[in-house]
Amino acid sequence: MVEILNQVELQEMHVNDLMTFGLTIYQQGHYRRAGTLFETAVEFMKHSCKAKLPDTLTIMVHLASSYHLEGRWNEAEKLRVEVLEQRKRILGMEHPDTILAAANLARTYADQGRWNEAENLEVERILGMEHPDTILAAANLAATYSNQGRWTEAETLEVGVLERGKRILGMEHPDTIRAAANLAATYSDQGRWTEAEKLEVEVFEQRKRILGMEHPDTILAAANLARTYADQGRWTEAENLEVEILEQRKRILGMEHPNTILAAANLAVTYGTQGRWKEAAALLEPAVQTSLKVMGIQHPNTRSRVKDLAFVYEKMGEDQKAQETRGLLISDTPSYSA
Repeated sequence: MVEILNQVELQEMHVNDLMTFGLTIYQQGHYRRAGTLFETAVEFMKHSCKAKLPDTLTIMVHLASSYHLEGRWNEAEKLRVEVLEQRKRILGMEHPDTILAAANLARTYADQGRWNEAENLEVERILGMEHPDTILAAANLAATYSNQGRWTEAETLEVGVLERGKRILGMEHPDTIRAAANLAATYSDQGRWTEAEKLEVEVFEQRKRILGMEHPDTILAAANLARTYADQGRWTEAENLEVEILEQRKRILGMEHPNTILAAANLAVTYGTQGRWKEAAALLEPAVQTSLKVMGIQHPNTRSRVKDLAFVYEKMGEDQKAQETRGLLISDTPSYSA
């Protein structure tokens, strides 16, 4: 069990100790607790006359990652923009650390639905295709293509990323497992469910064995597999996984995390496909309100949830509610490009 350190204890710890402990619990999936340690380390470095900027930037990278995985994308973006600008100024555009900083910022843009901005940042061939950072950049670009529906381009990149990951990093490296998960998602988006399921079962089993059932990456693997079961009309298998996923995400990530909202929406779709409209509405109503609060009406995921809820109301014969819900989609100019 991770102990919760009080503020005095945190301030007395050396930065190296903060980072060592923070990185350890980060790897265990305790992103919020790790972020608290990284925040303290950043503050210490900013107010220390002995602190070196590259060291501060390294800590900021880890803090931004913890924010991102908590679903705090605006805070992650602010840090990642600063890191990228500093690394461009100090190291130049072609340095591996600068390229990695650009890839991290692109990932945040992608999760915000800002895919054009994400694509513009993503790079591939600067370091040579065998370099681990280049593999990550290619994986991020493939994810952007997939989000844009450019599945053939995504698949081409993802097959290459998976093969290089197996050869260079090994089968059980987190980046290799993630590459398999990404390729499976692309197969699923193309309706190639048998191929998707085969990879997703493998990813789920590896993550259970290596990380344990409650790690966020294992829960994500279960969610992907549940989606493929649903796409194949295997509703009981999908529902069993989705109920467990939603409960775990509520408990571990909290109600306002984007992944918790997504888990509720996925289970609602499974209920709706079976004609269980009241159960679907009971999940989608709070999911829409939370998504509006956390991500805003312009985020593609929020808009999808609103459309889903309006459709469910129509199926329940509640046309007035359906019309009012669709009215949420009529809004001002987006604050960012989707």
